[in-house]
Parts: sequence; structure tokens; C-alpha cells
Amino acid sequence: MTVHFIGAGPGAPDLITLRGRDFIARSPVCLYAGSLVPQALLEHCPHGARIIDTAAMSLDEISAEFLRAHRDGDDVARLHSGDLSIWSALGEQIREVERLFIPYTITPGVPAFAAAAAALGVELTLPEVAQSLVLTRTQGRASSMPEHETLARFAATRTTLAIHLSIHAIERVVAELVPHYGADCPVAIVFRASWPDQKILRGTLESIAKQLNDAPMERTALILVGQVLASSDFRASALYDKDYQRRFRGKPQ
Repeated sequence: MTVHFIGAGPGAPDLITLRGRDFIARSPVCLYAGSLVPQALLEHCPHGARIIDTAAMSLDEISAEFLRAHRDGDDVARLHSGDLSIWSALGEQIREVERLFIPYTITPGVPAFAAAAAALGVELTLPEVAQSLVLTRTQGRASSMPEHETLARFAATRTTLAIHLSIHAIERVVAELVPHYGADCPVAIVFRASWPDQKILRGTLESIAKQLNDAPMERTALILVGQVLASSDFRASALYDKDYQRRFRGKPQ
């Protein structure tokens, strides 16, 4: 028996890995975050599978389901939205299954920031514009922020920011970023990236709060900030330069 922690992707049911889909198909038990994981993924569950929505469950209740499946000898597909490496509560669940001596695997998924970039048609790292991507959030009820992790500190780099779980605090986000990026810095908000009801707002740090007020979005909206969102005259990378020497390419003729 094994608990398979699976990144279910950002929303579109076909944005799941083949490995994740196959684990779902052969697991007699499926636990999924019902508020974020599309119902269509449950169609991969085997006939007669025990399917449990964990949206209203506590960690103790989820652990009890793992233990029950372990005693019955049933594999578990545990689905979380996006990728498991960030803001998934994976760490505390791993701690629980290790405490119970239950085997587990981890299958990565397509993260929301990647789906948002695809929806916008942008690369988040461009030569001489930005070569780093900061994934962060603002403080919320469920998780506090370490005191050294502030938007202002990340903004001092002036690189691309992907700000999760912070749409409710857009005015505070803007206030902390403007001194570093400037009021005219491009911003995009992507609501439910890759879902059928996906929405996109494009603006600047100066305009985005009003735009959001005029077209409200909640919860699963990602804020992207940085010059990469509007750059078109950047220098091409050396990777495909005809004069760039690398081991997979011979010398120019």
C-alpha cells in the first residue's frame, strides 16, 4: 500500500502528468481538494473507488483516511492543485505518513504560475530584463510570513514576481512595490489559469487596483509583476546565436 501525493495541475483536467493520471487510475482510494481540483480528474478513478473531498477535513481526519487505507491494503491517490512543492500542505502530510510508517510517492504537477504565463503568452525570464522569478505571497489567516520575507525585500531585486494568494490585498501589494518598480511597471492578474472561466487583467501598478475593483476576482488569482510582461525589444539569448559555441553545435562554416 502506498499514498501517492499528486500535483493535479492548475485546473484544466488534461494538464496532469501521465504518471499522476496512472496513479489515480489504479488507486482504490482518492482524496482530493474539492474546492480546487477539477471533478473531471475523478473520472480516472477506478470503478467503485472510495472518493473523498478533503476541503472541509482536518489534518487528523485526512491522516485517519490514510491509516484506514493502509490497514485495508489500498493505495491512495492524494490530489492537490498545481504543484506540490509550494503551498500545498504536503510537508505536514508527509510528516504524518512517516509517523505512521506508511509508504508514499510524490508526483509533481504543472504550477499555477506556469499556466498563467502560458495564458499571457510570455516568458518570465528574458535576457537582460529578468533572470529570476520570485514565488511569494502575503500573510494570510492560514500562514504567517517570516519577518525577513517581505514584498519590499523581494521587490528590491526588480525581477519578476509571482504573488500568490494575495488578490485580497492588492492595494497593499501595490503600495509595497511602487517604490521599487515604479508606478508604470506592468502587472497582470490571471484568475483561475487554464480553467474554462479563466480571466486576465493587464495594467500597471498605478492602474491595477482600480481595474480589479471594476472587475472583481477572488481567491485563485495570481498577480504577476515585472518588465518581462511588456518587453519586446530585449536582446535575444546567446543560446541560439549562430556564433555561440557549444558542444551540440559545430563551428560556424
